[in-house]
Amino acid sequence: MTDSPKASISSRRKPKQARSADLVSAILEAAIQVLAKEGVRRFTTTRVAERAGVSVGSVYQYFPNKASILFRLQADEWRQTTEMLVNILQDKQKPPLERLRALVHAFLRSEVEEADIRTALNDAAPYYRDSPEAHAARSAVDDIMNAFMLEVLPSVTDSVRALASDLVMTTFGAVGKQFSETPRTEEETHAYSEALADMLCAYLASLN
Repeated sequence: MTDSPKASISSRRKPKQARSADLVSAILEAAIQVLAKEGVRRFTTTRVAERAGVSVGSVYQYFPNKASILFRLQADEWRQTTEMLVNILQDKQKPPLERLRALVHAFLRSEVEEADIRTALNDAAPYYRDSPEAHAARSAVDDIMNAFMLEVLPSVTDSVRALASDLVMTTFGAVGKQFSETPRTEEETHAYSEALADMLCAYLASLN
């Protein structure tokens, strides 16, 4: 019997002690391994427990169902992406387009390095994509990008700026997914990142 996609995606409880935190970390690491190897269709709490070397009951102490485990993995991914955006795009010591170029390189590199798990999480999206947490994560990314676009394009209309922001983010998602579907060398990733950065920077420069 599989878990329902409509079940709660919240963790059952938060680990308060170091031992509990270690257990949760072991469960999540096992979940990543199971998801990457088996895919979302064969992803179950039982397989995660077996890989982690713990009982299913131990898993259920913190995650009520497989959807909550998948959501936690995705939430960690969202947090890492948000931190990357903040660290790069809000670094005012560098010119805006230089920051965008750095973001392109960091983003594509992470897409290639974590291709298996990200593909699996995309397949698992129906379990959490309409959750309040998912909407909040997307809103946070939008806010960061909109603030950056206001800095890059201070003189254009709001509609032009919104279009530019949407185009850049859509391009990131589509290109990152397509590019990471094939194993890439470091040289290929760098060359592709440079080409994509050239294109996006030229587009934004043309709007000014």
